[in-house]
Amino acid sequence: MAEQKIIYQLNHVSKIFRDKNSEVIAVDDISLEIHEGEIFGIIGMSGAGKSTLVRMLNRLEEVTSGEVIFDGKKLGELSPKETRATRKQIAMIFQSFNLLSQKTVLANVEIPLKLIGVSKEERKEIAREKLKIVGLEDKVNAYPAQLSGGQKQRVAIARALAMNPRVLLCDEATSALDPKITEEILSLLQDINERLNLTIVIITHEMNVVEKICNRVAIVDNGKLAELGEVKDVFAKPQSDAAKHLILPTIAGDNPFDETNKNCYRIVFNGRAATEPVIANLVKRTGESVNILSANTRSIGGIGYGQMIVEFPEDPTAHKVVLDYFTSIGIQPVAIDKEVVI
Repeated sequence: MAEQKIIYQLNHVSKIFRDKNSEVIAVDDISLEIHEGEIFGIIGMSGAGKSTLVRMLNRLEEVTSGEVIFDGKKLGELSPKETRATRKQIAMIFQSFNLLSQKTVLANVEIPLKLIGVSKEERKEIAREKLKIVGLEDKVNAYPAQLSGGQKQRVAIARALAMNPRVLLCDEATSALDPKITEEILSLLQDINERLNLTIVIITHEMNVVEKICNRVAIVDNGKLAELGEVKDVFAKPQSDAAKHLILPTIAGDNPFDETNKNCYRIVFNGRAATEPVIANLVKRTGESVNILSANTRSIGGIGYGQMIVEFPEDPTAHKVVLDYFTSIGIQPVAIDKEVVI
């Protein structure tokens, strides 16, 4: 397999906001690489520093120390002219869509082309082409007020594609959308990534967004890089406390993870057939059962993804029978550390 080209390289990047009385370290010594053509996720809780980090990828924020390298060029060393040329290769979409309400859908998509002097006929042709990619070719004469939230985000994506960028930065781009529309937008981004070989960087606080379409993920916590790796590996075996807090579900009601409960396990479903009755088969084949404390599983294209938190039997023999059953079908239950379940 050919080695993947690195489009972004961050070397010991930090960002500190200062005023007369205080300073805030928003990004703290982060180093990572993003490969050309991948969908890369940056996830963290509110205030973790992820939005500041993504704004440094197109030089909307200057680094305090370290360096951001885009396609072999250090962004901090570019002249204003070189910076403008580089930004044409890096598009960005946001949670709030940022459409001009007094302009039609077509005119909104034309905006970046008009700013660089593309002729009227050419920019209309390009805008129509991009609207076709996002499935809104029939909305060219509509206004933003006539569109749903998902349609507005599709217009924002079409506008971002107008300059034929190499990278699309998505800052909480699905946070304002309901789950069904979120799925549609994520599927659209995945399709665009595959068709155009467009590198996509997704900033989010939702693990299900990352799990759905990202190849690799960086977990940011208090400005620091807490964990970095393939999504499937991080989801299946989170190493850092930050990753565990993002991935493990909140347990409603009484907390089962008390000092006396030593039998709680996490079971990850990551690519099994969605119709496979794993728990029912446990009872049928072994005569033993587990207590399901929490479940968050779903079918994506007929494949099951997600996780369960289950309580194994206290009896040592029954406990081993249940553990052996899961191991025999290729699932390795992981004992829950009650300290990292929120």
